[in-house]
Amino acid sequence: MSERPQQRRDPVDAIIEQWARVRPDLDTTAMEVFGRINRIAHAMGERATKVYATFGISRGEFDVLATLRRSGEPYTLSPRQLSATLMLTTGGMTGRLDKLERAGLLRRSPDPHDRRALHVTLTDEGLALVDEAVEAGLAVQTQALSALGAEQAEALAGLLRDLLSGADRP
Repeated sequence: MSERPQQRRDPVDAIIEQWARVRPDLDTTAMEVFGRINRIAHAMGERATKVYATFGISRGEFDVLATLRRSGEPYTLSPRQLSATLMLTTGGMTGRLDKLERAGLLRRSPDPHDRRALHVTLTDEGLALVDEAVEAGLAVQTQALSALGAEQAEALAGLLRDLLSGADRP
């Protein structure tokens, strides 16, 4: 049997060791996986917040701009479509849209086919900003991912896809 190379310890290891001392009967594999996923998500969320702040926007505001950008030309969605995609209440969405509109990054206009509805569209300034911000955010993520080799990163992406599929089931 070959020995595994010595791995660097992290805070999750200490938690697992504590549980092993007081409850050696527990299988803590899931705790190891999800504990690390949660810590990675938190750390990367903090980094994203800092990156987007350099562009004068929050992570939530970036999400709005990025959703419009990903929708393709003419970069227009209804507030309802944005709310559904971002899993936000209409009230939460309104606040983000108000701030982004005041900053000149998007505009709201009446739907020509339904006077009760609105369209939200990226402005040229919003398009330029979100394109720069997404590149900066990806650079931070890519830097963190460089701790793995290309094959490891690809394998991890596949494993996480499988795990997400299992986690999404009731």
